[in-house]
Amino acid sequence: MKKGLLLSVVATGFIFAGGNIAPVAPVAPQVAPAACDFWGQIGARYEFKDNGTLKLGDKENNTWKTTVVLGVNKQIGYGFGIGAEVAATTQLGLNDIAADTDESAELSELYLTYKAGNTAVKAGRQALPKTLSPWAWTDSTLGRKDTTFEGVVAINTDLADTTLVGAWISKAGTGSTFNNVNGVNATGLFAIAAENKSIANTTLRGTLYYVTKAKITSAWASAETKAANVNLGFQAAYVKAKGSKASLGLAAYAGTKFDALDAKLTVAFINDGAAPLCISGTSGFWGNSFAGGFGTTVSATGGKQKIARLDLSYPLANGKIYGGVGVDKPDNGKTAVGGRVGYTFKIADVNAKVEYRYLKNKDFSDRKDQRIRVEGVYKF
Repeated sequence: MKKGLLLSVVATGFIFAGGNIAPVAPVAPQVAPAACDFWGQIGARYEFKDNGTLKLGDKENNTWKTTVVLGVNKQIGYGFGIGAEVAATTQLGLNDIAADTDESAELSELYLTYKAGNTAVKAGRQALPKTLSPWAWTDSTLGRKDTTFEGVVAINTDLADTTLVGAWISKAGTGSTFNNVNGVNATGLFAIAAENKSIANTTLRGTLYYVTKAKITSAWASAETKAANVNLGFQAAYVKAKGSKASLGLAAYAGTKFDALDAKLTVAFINDGAAPLCISGTSGFWGNSFAGGFGTTVSATGGKQKIARLDLSYPLANGKIYGGVGVDKPDNGKTAVGGRVGYTFKIADVNAKVEYRYLKNKDFSDRKDQRIRVEGVYKF
């Protein structure tokens, strides 16, 4: 199994699909089951691309994508509940052969829940939010989940201002492809995590996980606080496979508001060992936000990597305008520079976005990537 997938199943802090950790209110056993809660969404995106060969105006380089997601939750009584979700992606036959041809459907979620007092358990195929999961969480494309996980997650909020999480994750994947976290005979990944908010304006988080058979151990911690008009954060990450060089990541950010303008500066240092921290655009490690923000993963496996990024946003009309610039400097490669600017807004019941992205990556023959993206998601 690839190391990327081994790291992609760091699974903590995720009892409710796609959401962050929240205290679980005491729930009395139900005698009469509640009605089903149905929901869904439809997404659409048209994207103009320029990869250095095909230009923004070339029809064969433009892509259309449509997604449909339908879900249901039902409390069946005595603290038990069930949930399921199906999802599909289609191009409706509008794309050129040379463009994106993603046509797929899946049972993205199927789970059983149980609540008693301040403890909740979720078992089955489920989504994982990134609140306490730095290397793996369920990102989405037009509302369709990119990755879901199979396992059991338990969360408890008995301690004041504290959330405790325990998890066992066996598989990760999408569509019909779900792979064991560590090969055919793997037991799975075991994780524990904690979040504490007992200090005013401060959130502390920590995660430990262990992958059996491969004997991969990891630790991650973060502290975020607010002082006057400044938001501050620090993050440290460590991962090591037995017999291999360890990887270390350090990141920090400072953000503030000037009238209605939000500004945030993030810097990071990554010392990649055998299991790199910067593995995908969905990493929760702040130092990998460069890749997630500008569309192309930049990694320096086996070397050192320095990252800096500035993000700005300003409310405008029925939404906000935003932008950012980032620089990624690996010691054993060439500097990548990226930027983006966009506008998010709501029209009727549709959440819409128009965005331009730019990336110049000298590690790929000085290649330039550009894209203009127009998309909308309707939830019902």
